[in-house]
Amino acid sequence: MKILIIEDEPSLREIMQHYLEKERYIIEVAGTVADALQKVSDYNYDCILLDIMLPDGDGLSILQQLKVMRKQENVIIISAKDSIDDKIKGLNLGADDYLAKPFHLAELAARVASVIRRKHHKGEMCIELGNVKILPEKFEVYIGGEFLELNRKEYDILSYFISRPNRLVNKEVLAEAVWGDHIDQVDNFDFIYAQIKNLRKKLKDYNSSLEIKAVYGFGYKLIEN
Repeated sequence: MKILIIEDEPSLREIMQHYLEKERYIIEVAGTVADALQKVSDYNYDCILLDIMLPDGDGLSILQQLKVMRKQENVIIISAKDSIDDKIKGLNLGADDYLAKPFHLAELAARVASVIRRKHHKGEMCIELGNVKILPEKFEVYIGGEFLELNRKEYDILSYFISRPNRLVNKEVLAEAVWGDHIDQVDNFDFIYAQIKNLRKKLKDYNSSLEIKAVYGFGYKLIEN
């Protein structure tokens, strides 16, 4: 899962980034409205943490632009400006949550997990498709009740696909989602092929009812046999 932190205070931005990276999120950052708009225009995110007081403008303008671009990112406003008017305005513009500064990092992580769970997993604590079960809070995968050991990228790839069954996924989009912004600009995608090859073998060895099929010239699709 990939998160964009839009925060102009370097120390807080770094603390948030390090904490959420320990929670196994892919983190990208922006410190201004201009930088943030460039990123949301070029890339997709599972969640955006948005400070509304930025040096070159109002962070709420980013929410307005997300609506114009028809982006579907979850947005949590994080701001020292804790007025009811700002909360209402932000929520009316499409924000999913509001967290006032100062806040505990554990609460921030819990709120991020909650909005992502609502978006991708219909609020469920686990994801099940066929005989595969994923526990996102523990980063665990079970097939037919048997634990499947995966490395981090194998897990991230499977988690990405299982939230999008039967959907064609472009190699560049997958690279961006699992490895972060700009990775889609590399010369080749051998690193993806290697991870997916290993993941497909493990799924087959454990008699998974799910299969990641290659779609020639495009990317991959997760199907249920």
